Amino acid sequence: MMLLKMDLVIAVLVLACLQSFVLPDSQGEALFSLRDSLNSSPNQLKDWNRNQVNPCSWTNVQCDPNNNNVVSVVLVNIGFSGILSPKLGALKNLRTLSLQGNGITGEIPKEFGNLISLSALNLGNNNLHGEIPASFGNLKNLQFLNLNNNNLSGTIPESLSSLSNLISLQLAFNALMGQIPEQLFSVKTYNFTGNHLNCGVILPHLCAPDIYGSGAKSKLKLGIIVGLLVGLTILLLLGGLLYFTGKRRHKGFKREVFEDVAGDQRIAFGQLIRFSWRELQLATDNFSEKHVLGQGGFGKVYKGVLSDNTEVAVKRLTDYERPGGDTAFQREVEMISVAVHRNLLRLIGFCTTPTERLLVYPFMQNLSVADRLREIKPGELVLDWPTRRQVALGTARGLEYLHEHCNPKIIHRDVKAANVLLDEDFEAVVGDFGLAKLVDVRKTNVTTEVRGTMGHIAPEYFSTGKSSEKTDVFGYGIMLLELVTGQRTVNFSRLEEDDDLFLLDHVKKLEREKRLDAIVDRNLNDSFNVQEVEMMIKVALLCTQGSPEDRPLMSGVVRMLEGDGLAERWEEWQNVEVARRQQSERLQRRFNQGEDSVCNQDAYTVSM
Repeated sequence: MMLLKMDLVIAVLVLACLQSFVLPDSQGEALFSLRDSLNSSPNQLKDWNRNQVNPCSWTNVQCDPNNNNVVSVVLVNIGFSGILSPKLGALKNLRTLSLQGNGITGEIPKEFGNLISLSALNLGNNNLHGEIPASFGNLKNLQFLNLNNNNLSGTIPESLSSLSNLISLQLAFNALMGQIPEQLFSVKTYNFTGNHLNCGVILPHLCAPDIYGSGAKSKLKLGIIVGLLVGLTILLLLGGLLYFTGKRRHKGFKREVFEDVAGDQRIAFGQLIRFSWRELQLATDNFSEKHVLGQGGFGKVYKGVLSDNTEVAVKRLTDYERPGGDTAFQREVEMISVAVHRNLLRLIGFCTTPTERLLVYPFMQNLSVADRLREIKPGELVLDWPTRRQVALGTARGLEYLHEHCNPKIIHRDVKAANVLLDEDFEAVVGDFGLAKLVDVRKTNVTTEVRGTMGHIAPEYFSTGKSSEKTDVFGYGIMLLELVTGQRTVNFSRLEEDDDLFLLDHVKKLEREKRLDAIVDRNLNDSFNVQEVEMMIKVALLCTQGSPEDRPLMSGVVRMLEGDGLAERWEEWQNVEVARRQQSERLQRRFNQGEDSVCNQDAYTVSM
């Protein structure tokens, strides 16, 4: 009996131990397998950590907040050299997969046909070879497929004809052969250019080297060819039409997706929509002043409501006559659109006319951090301290992505509380990134015009006009002080109290005097974590050092906010700051005593 009891106890203990092991997150495992297969370097995808298998906090990965399912993976222009992992097919809830602009080789795994929720797949501009998997016919939700500029061979699978939701099919510049399935000419936008394809017996002579157009045009051409078979008269009548449409197709080949949009018609490429001017004019009530959400260095922002009742924010850019023209604008818009991160504002679309440049974003119901700090209406709650801490970390992660994970890197140039928006969960969403190049397209990195907000501008940017990621770090440090104090960065009323005009100088003085109570926003009513406030102030002062070389990278800022490495950097900064202050005080005393004239005289004598 005793032995039976002992066996039972052992069995229970074993079962408990087995249950203590957590099975790996299949989504995290699939993505980590992708990272390995792509031959990523130690500096790429650094936070894709196998020990942290839930991937929802990883860069370049987005999850559905309701169930933590991975819905988007965007790894664009990073420089991978490996292959695609078939294990990625396990991501049954993935909606967007963008891997374009890398050096990925090998074949497209047939397992990608298991991505049944996929709506956008972009593998363009890689070195993929082999055939297009027939299993793509399983992707019934697929709307956008881009396989341009690879080395794909074989025929176009007939199974693609069953993708009834397909809007854009881009297969240009591969080594594809055989007949194009006739149903694919019904796709709204397609490109088969640069292959060895034919259109079948009905449309043989339309398969010139450039096969590029829309489903509507193909049906028109089919009708023309059939008409030609019934009589010479119809042939003569429609010959001119064929000539005209062929000429238009030839002229508009490389720019069809950017044609002027008439009426309320939209054109979509990738996941970016080109809106018509009329549509945005109606959405904003002719850009009425009553719909203005804010105004900054890049133009006004209007709240708009589209015809399908979608609420949007429309930024009407100024300085649109900068060098570079329409082509440069569209190129920069595309670059902004592929910068996808949970802490970056997603670009929905754009509109361009000979005299206007507009960008369309989701409307953020909770507005900006600045609004929630300083424009509080009666009855509205102030941002509590946990939310402010969350905003600080989210903003840092967004800027880290722009600086260290985008190729080329994106410098914001106007980081401030007014440019950090709040989503429905009060998560930080950085806006206005990439706009500096849209309105200031030049051949060098040095600009002759300083863009930014007084009190946020780094000293070296103000004096030279040259921006870098370290100018963004400075602006971020000032934004941290806004979060802690709730105050504006420039306050002229402090001059009346013989105090510092700029928030940075004001906080530095109070920090030296250890007057934490005078720094923290009074609206918090002492409901804050003292240690976290001190940490945030320290990080802010490290970010706002006078020399850009002394400021940390945004990846370092993220680590310090997470509790790694702050103590060491703060001790170094204090030693430097004390020495600098002592030297300044010595020089001031010598000046007050008239010693500076003696020094100048001695120096003059020596130099003679």
